[in-house]
Amino acid sequence: MQLVICSDIHDNIWALESALPGMAGADALLFLGDFCAPFTLVQLAEGFAGPIHIVWGNNDGDKWLLTTQANRFDHVVLHGELAELYLADKRVAMNHYPDIARGLARAGDYDLVCYGHDHQAHHEVLGPTVLFNPGELMGRLGSSTYALCDLTTGKFDRVDVPR
Repeated sequence: MQLVICSDIHDNIWALESALPGMAGADALLFLGDFCAPFTLVQLAEGFAGPIHIVWGNNDGDKWLLTTQANRFDHVVLHGELAELYLADKRVAMNHYPDIARGLARAGDYDLVCYGHDHQAHHEVLGPTVLFNPGELMGRLGSSTYALCDLTTGKFDRVDVPR
């Protein structure tokens, strides 16, 4: 199973537009928070046909309108602050914050724990768990990136989005 993992778009619809073609072949998408505005969520939902799993970030301000827009799409699931998923026989957790993610990873209850928030790409193995941050899609504080993850092989590829 091929996953797209991305975070922290912060309304950079131009970076998202550039990234979407490279995301298209994946089976599912994990979004780790900080769309900012609802129109960014709509763009992602219209541009990616597979299941999209979303957790809130600290810059997702109008949660009512984000929820209203997400409800227009059958393939979009809002999980709140924390998501616990079973994908391809793997236990996956996702949230926005590094400290929470590190605690979840240290517990050893998941195969993969994903987070965003600090805009820093990170890949670390803690016991049986991979702790992973794809970096920021926004591209303001660093490179504009997302990641592809093959859950079957455990291979991660960070993708630089052309500007």
